[in-house]
Amino acid sequence: MEEAKYCYKYPHPAVTTDCVVFGFDGKRLNVLLIERGGEPFKGCWAFPGGFMNIDETAEQSAMRELREETGLELKHLKQFGTFTAVNRDPRERVITIAFYALARKSDVQGGDDAAKAQWFPIENVPPLAFDHDYILQKATEQLKKDIHFEPIDFGLPDEQFTIPELQRLYESI
Repeated sequence: MEEAKYCYKYPHPAVTTDCVVFGFDGKRLNVLLIERGGEPFKGCWAFPGGFMNIDETAEQSAMRELREETGLELKHLKQFGTFTAVNRDPRERVITIAFYALARKSDVQGGDDAAKAQWFPIENVPPLAFDHDYILQKATEQLKKDIHFEPIDFGLPDEQFTIPELQRLYESI
């Protein structure tokens, strides 16, 4: 039997997923970033993410990339946007599907093609690779909208927060 091939007359864009993980430490809001270990943008900060495999959904890709690059495993990610600027990635035509999560800040460690993983206070985020500054802006806007209309899902089991912690979380957002 002949192996299935994906050959088409027209060029196709690559698809990636990116994860904007907001972490709350009980006092303030942080965002999880990775230091890129390879080109393009080697040494720059970016969101955990990468190319989607042919046999996975966008959410599976996002969860896998987050786990591989930071060691963080979450129960839930929320898709909030698709970013399609023609020149957003210098390697090739790349479309990214972006997800966000709100979690309690925890230990992370760089892995796979991420040299480091680190939390940054939301008010002190360094310049980001690709179009990730714009993605962060959109994720923050979505979080602000969602916090008013949806129950908080921290993506981690058995999360318990005190009323003062929740007050600080809402104020941070």
